[in-house]
Amino acid sequence: AKLLGLPQWSVEFETVKVNATGEEVERNSKQQAKFFKEDLGNGISLEMVEIPGGSFTMGSPAGEKGRYEYESPQEEVKVPTFFMGRFEITQQQYQQVMGKNPSSFKGDKRPVEQVSWNDAEEFCKKLTQKTTGRSYSLPSEAQWEYACRARTKTPFYFGETITTDLVNYNGNYKYASAETGVYRKTTTEVGKFPPNAFGLYDMHGNVWEWCLDDWHDNYEGTPKDGSPWIEGNDSNSIKVVRGGSWYHLPNNCRCAYRNTNNIGRDEITDHFGFRVVCVGARTT
Repeated sequence: AKLLGLPQWSVEFETVKVNATGEEVERNSKQQAKFFKEDLGNGISLEMVEIPGGSFTMGSPAGEKGRYEYESPQEEVKVPTFFMGRFEITQQQYQQVMGKNPSSFKGDKRPVEQVSWNDAEEFCKKLTQKTTGRSYSLPSEAQWEYACRARTKTPFYFGETITTDLVNYNGNYKYASAETGVYRKTTTEVGKFPPNAFGLYDMHGNVWEWCLDDWHDNYEGTPKDGSPWIEGNDSNSIKVVRGGSWYHLPNNCRCAYRNTNNIGRDEITDHFGFRVVCVGARTT
């Protein structure tokens, strides 16, 4: 079998579910995902997982602890099948495509950081040019949240809370009835923590992930087809990051949380990174 013209791989993995105190209540080791490998050269590849299409409720319910108004109103969005990076883009991958590594916390398998939205866009363009007919981009907010939730409706894909055994965030803070944990003060290698049911790693914590969309204060008018919500060709519009980071509170790592801090396209910090999506054949 092939995926977008490349050999299809299959992987088995284990997911973890916790209750509101952060105690593990379930492990499912029978999970499976399909993916293809994009060869970047020098023995470095990029694993792209198939995210099966479906409908989901975007945003957070009124009763969710720590929620913000800009996670409303909840909207039903139908997302077509796409492919998403199994991991955040690593420093090794970024170096191979871009010829440089701006990261503060050095390590081949750590996520690249200190990259702006413009840098991430440039990476996607170069990656698309490198490939035979596949088109890469940043995810839309809808794709990102759909992929993060992996058919869950809880604040996190692990359930009602997270712990620092499951996610790299600022463990001096807690969510729901969980305990505080460790604050690592640094990124961690991608794939260190359990994945979600789609086989994606580090969608909560580690580094924030850039999305394509322009910032909007709420979901009134959001596209219902999973596409990015972009206002014309305004090159100064503020962008969105998702997922939280090693530096941030567990509340900021929720599936529905959207970072609003007036983030310009050139903004770089040691807690902003990205992952890519591929929706199929290149049209040009």
